[in-house]
Parts: sequence; C-alpha cells; structure tokens
Amino acid sequence: MAAISVQHLTKRFGDVTAVQDLGFEVEAGTITGFLGPNGAGKTTTLRMLLGLVHPTSGTALVDGVPYHRLTHPALTVGAALEATGFHPGRTARDHLRVLARPYGIPTSRVDAVLDEVDLTAAARRRVGGYSLGMRQRLGLAGALLGDPSVLVLDEPANGLDPAGVHWLRTLLRARADAGVAVLVSSHQLAELALSADQVVIIKDGRLVAQGSVAELTRGQRAGVRVTTPQVGELRSVLETRGLTAEARGDQELLVRDATPQEVGQAVAEAGLVVYELAVVHRDLEAAFLELTEHEESAS
Repeated sequence: MAAISVQHLTKRFGDVTAVQDLGFEVEAGTITGFLGPNGAGKTTTLRMLLGLVHPTSGTALVDGVPYHRLTHPALTVGAALEATGFHPGRTARDHLRVLARPYGIPTSRVDAVLDEVDLTAAARRRVGGYSLGMRQRLGLAGALLGDPSVLVLDEPANGLDPAGVHWLRTLLRARADAGVAVLVSSHQLAELALSADQVVIIKDGRLVAQGSVAELTRGQRAGVRVTTPQVGELRSVLETRGLTAEARGDQELLVRDATPQEVGQAVAEAGLVVYELAVVHRDLEAAFLELTEHEESAS
C-alpha cells in the first residue's frame, strides 16, 4: 500500500474546477516532486490530502485512510504548507513547544528538531525577527516534530540560500532513505532533478505526466549548442535550412531539434568559424515546459 494515494480527486469552487480527476501515488522511502505552473492546483491538492479542504469527489489517502481518520495524524504526517502562521512575539522554541504539547511530544524532541534544522543558536529569538529562510526552517522543524512517516512540503526551499538548498536536499534524502514518504511541491526544477525519485506534473488540475526524472527526459534532445564569433551569419544560414536558432550571448547559439550532423554540414558549407559544437540534452525544466506548453496548446 502506498503511503500517499490520490485517486480520481476533484475539487470545484463554484464554476471553477481547481483539481480534476487527479491520481498519483507516493511510496514510502521516496521523494516525489509535485510540479505545475501557478494555478495548476498543487496547493489545493495538498490541502485536500491534509483534510483542510473537502474534495468534491475522489479520495486523497494517507496510509490507506483520509487524514481525519488517522489515529495520530500529527505523528503520522508532517506538513509545512507556508512559512507563515507563527506568532511574531514567540520564540522558535516556544512555538514548537506549543505544537508539541497536545501530542505529548517531549521538550527534548523540540530541541532535537531545532538542531536538525540548524536553528539552535536562534531558538530563543522572537520569530518576528526571523528571515524568510529561517521561517522556512522553523516550519520544517514543526513538520519533523512528530518524527512522521510522511512529509508534505509546499515550496520548502523558498528563501533559502544555495547552502540552505543543499542542506534541505540532504535532509530530505536522509529522511527518504530512512523510509519516509516525501511529497514536495516546488518551482525549483533543477533542484528537484537532483533529489526527486519520482515527479508528478499537473496543469489546470489534471495530470500531465508522471515518472522518474530519467523517464521524463530519456531520449530527448534540446538541440545543439554552437560557439562561434559569427552568430548572425550562422543563424541566417541555419534558418534558410528550416532550423530554429536562438542566440545565447554574443558568441553562442542554441539550435533546437537539430543533430550535430545537420549543424556541422551547414557550418562547413557556409565556411564559418566554430569554436565548439555540442549536443544539449533535455533537462527536467525543458521537459516540464514542453509538457505544460503542449497541454496548453492542445486544450
């Protein structure tokens, strides 16, 4: 049984359908990236999973049951949907103690998660003086408080500097390796490509694609990158052959949907100077844009 199971999930707000017949699963011990353009329905889906919004139809289950039927929901699911909701006058330690008290979580656990998110030195500072990155860490500490088997995170890297993003990736990987199911909504596609085991892409509330990063990018070619001092001349030559070339600086072109042989032949026949010619493979960002733009044009 999957740790998270979304089946035929639909949510309508009046005449607006935010989520439509959506289905995917998240297995224990994996990180699943949840991707989509703004307004795709990601946050609505996460809120239905956490029992904060009632579905119009379909199901969003954790360990086979709706969130409200979990025996100890706060100890099963750790969630951080936004870096707000903190009392500005409370210290980070007091904030977590307030969260811990109803579930009998000891103060030692509060101190442990503060250390895990690297906030021990700032634990007695008022949250009102925290930066966005520090509030993100505090929100994650709250999600980790019950040592849950499922983590649901919405844009957890917002406000983190590069070192913080690397720290977050390491932390989530360690959690997944320990058997936790991690569902992460994010716009940082390059980062998710480094950490996610699976990716779910939605648009307009509907599933567009799902699979591993390798599966979504396999066998695809973004084009050919050419470095040349004659960008304008080469671009004109390529366009006469029906190839689309995009300038990437004063001495670089990206030739989309072309082979090195096609570009090389054009260069040779035109007698132009080229310093470098290399195949550029499609990454997760390119796959995401292609999939969501295709869905938009097809709808």
